[in-house]
Amino acid sequence: MAKVFNWLYEKECTFFRLINGRMHRSSIDRFFHVWTHLGGATATISTAVLLLLLLPAHLKSWGAVCMVSLIISHIPVMISKKIYPRKRPYMSLPDTNIGDNPLKDHSFPSGHTTAIFSIVTPLILLNPFLGVFLLFAALLVAISRMYLGLHYPTDVLAGIVLGISSSFVSIFLVKAFNLANLI
Repeated sequence: MAKVFNWLYEKECTFFRLINGRMHRSSIDRFFHVWTHLGGATATISTAVLLLLLLPAHLKSWGAVCMVSLIISHIPVMISKKIYPRKRPYMSLPDTNIGDNPLKDHSFPSGHTTAIFSIVTPLILLNPFLGVFLLFAALLVAISRMYLGLHYPTDVLAGIVLGISSSFVSIFLVKAFNLANLI
């Protein structure tokens, strides 16, 4: 079993190095340094609050779904980071490209990726045409986390799964408890 895990880890590191090492250019550096913040706390919380407050009454429940999804998505993120204290790639892999002030907490799962997918998934379901652009934006956030040397591919994949899952749980909760009408 250890051989399988070692083989998987080597494949993951190879993919990480492809994104983090071989793609680096100064123009791309600036792009991803800016883009990654769309998955950060300020951007995602602001977006969820604005959706909740500014969407018309007939769409208010979707704003509530985004807010609830963002909140509940970070429960498994916090628990996972405690249970599975995985070092960030730049701390484990030599020659990792990193930016200024890299994060020092644990790597698994990617909180930025979780947050962005927890907000865009309900909006993709609400408007599939707009969803194409939102999915592309969310994937750029996910790629940026690897590009900046902060997350392994499995950290990002786990974030995508958590974000999407929390969205579906939130849709159920908002409908079941009529949370949109409490706002």
